[in-house]
Amino acid sequence: MASGKRDAVRGKVIEGRSTAAIEGDVTVFLIGMRITRLRAVRSWWPVLMAMPRMLRELSRDAGSGLLGSRVVSGGPREMTVIQYWSSHEQLIAYASAADGEHRPAWAAFNRRLRAGRGRVGFWHETFVVPAGSYESIYVNMPAFGLGAATGVIPVGRRGERAAERLAR
Repeated sequence: MASGKRDAVRGKVIEGRSTAAIEGDVTVFLIGMRITRLRAVRSWWPVLMAMPRMLRELSRDAGSGLLGSRVVSGGPREMTVIQYWSSHEQLIAYASAADGEHRPAWAAFNRRLRAGRGRVGFWHETFVVPAGSYESIYVNMPAFGLGAATGVIPVGRRGERAAERLAR
């Protein structure tokens, strides 16, 4: 584990300016749910509980392609998970693997969705970001986002300005 990644896990503030320690393409996968009817617990609770199982499964498999993730709450009715992947091929492979947590969770969710008549909503977005088309900066804070997923390095290694880091 890179030093920056260890620091992020502990939440240690990294003095100065740093940037994500990643080379090459990255895939950003956003997935979320929205509870339409709070009282319809049977419709949304299994959906809510499936994601932690999948994230644990992916974290245990170093070759899965998942670089890191972060859960973000949009209030009592909304949850989003931001995921960083090595490639979209690895994301698709996990989503379609017959022996993983995702396929049964997806099948169960689809059954509940049809029966639930709008009690819970679901969405996802996938972005394949080519090398040189992303940049990051973190100033006097723990590694965050892509930096937490990949570790961080001093900004100077990639360029002092955003335009320099984007041109890589």
